[in-house]
Amino acid sequence: MKLINKKNKDYTQIFHLFTEEEWTKTEKNFNKNISTFFTGKKHEVFINAQEEGIAYFIGLGKSDFKNFEIQQVAHKFTQTQKKSIHAVPTLVVADFLGEREFEEFIKGLLIGTYNYPFENSHPFWNSKFEIHFENISQKKLDTISERAIALSNGQIACQEWLNKPANLKKPDMFSSYLKNLAKTHDLKYTSFNRKKCEELGLGAYLSVNQGSAYDAAFTILEYKTSVKNAKTFGLVGKCVLFDTGGISLKNPDNMHYMKSDMGGATAVLGTLIYAAEMQLPVNIIAILPITDNAISENAFLPSDVISAYNGKTIEVLNTDAEGRMILADGLSYLAKNYKTDFLIDLATLTGSSVRMFGDTCGALFSNDDELKNLLIKTGDKTNQRLWNLPLWDVWKDDIQSDVADLKNISMKPIGDCIIAAKFLEHFIEGHPKWAHLDIAGVAFGNVGYAKEKAATGFGVQLLTDLIENYH
Repeated sequence: MKLINKKNKDYTQIFHLFTEEEWTKTEKNFNKNISTFFTGKKHEVFINAQEEGIAYFIGLGKSDFKNFEIQQVAHKFTQTQKKSIHAVPTLVVADFLGEREFEEFIKGLLIGTYNYPFENSHPFWNSKFEIHFENISQKKLDTISERAIALSNGQIACQEWLNKPANLKKPDMFSSYLKNLAKTHDLKYTSFNRKKCEELGLGAYLSVNQGSAYDAAFTILEYKTSVKNAKTFGLVGKCVLFDTGGISLKNPDNMHYMKSDMGGATAVLGTLIYAAEMQLPVNIIAILPITDNAISENAFLPSDVISAYNGKTIEVLNTDAEGRMILADGLSYLAKNYKTDFLIDLATLTGSSVRMFGDTCGALFSNDDELKNLLIKTGDKTNQRLWNLPLWDVWKDDIQSDVADLKNISMKPIGDCIIAAKFLEHFIEGHPKWAHLDIAGVAFGNVGYAKEKAATGFGVQLLTDLIENYH
């Protein structure tokens, strides 16, 4: 896709964008029959095919739309019209759109091209497809194009890895991809195998990995800017490539969805790609504790007592609460070995958050009001929303153990997402600006491109917007 500032030819393909109010003002300029089928309502599309070409009338809804709603419209338009759209120079007519709104439209067009497996076969990825738009200078159009492509590259990578079946994303496969990614984007790549993890004392992570047929891959990716005094973001993404539940075996009816238990890691992955392609003036330290949660003669057992990286001991009451185990070592390793301004972890962590919020938002926990408010504001802006939940010490006693410092679940049928957050709080090593995002209900769900549940890309736009606009 190319963005070009001109209008100097006859076009065989035109995208007309209208709000309901704009259509009311201008419908008299078009064939009266169009008004029978088109009113400008959100997601409404009318195709007017003439001998000289095709015009697509695209409705944006009410004129007080939020920017993310334009992205939603473009996203759906791309998905539903991909078989009829041609890779040709295309005029976009939308005089009322400013630079920011137009950027959201372009982002939606590109992100909406995703379908698993992704093959760049959509017309919008054809070099012959051009969007011509007069209202914005060529320099700004170039910037919009760069940002939209970087974002779509990040989000598509996020969705692609989350959607892969279990046999196509074994730990060695994902590690190989990350190594190549690091070379391509000049990231520092470090990975600890099982022997090294034992030397370092990453016991909580190893407890989950010990049942795996695959070696450990506690992975660190570092993006560094040349800008002095830049902010540093520490990111930890839960990376359980497939979760059987371990000895505490999950119900098999929906276990095939457990290929999605790396949603935190893929959100971090997409963020790294965007930051590297845009050369953002920040530093990012990302930890991905890669493993599966398998059943074998070596798998960890309920009642095991594990020593974590920071020396705290954990009584394992349920091996299906494995995400908080690997996050515990990820958080404490990052906090102890790197100086970061912000520490954020993301995880498809608990069914509790799904039962509470469904697919409407993620659960947010933070020990810092500024970071909490910033994440909520960014979530509202990007439509990757978060809802703040408490970290009150009243929950502390529920994870006290008789035989260890902590137990990994409370055994109560309530508030497990809060319990998990209180558990993780023990491993941030006093970091003053930490946030935990439980995205179990929003990373994988109903999408327009698949019949079954699939990856939504949640977290990529949230983190990229946060990092890009607050540094």
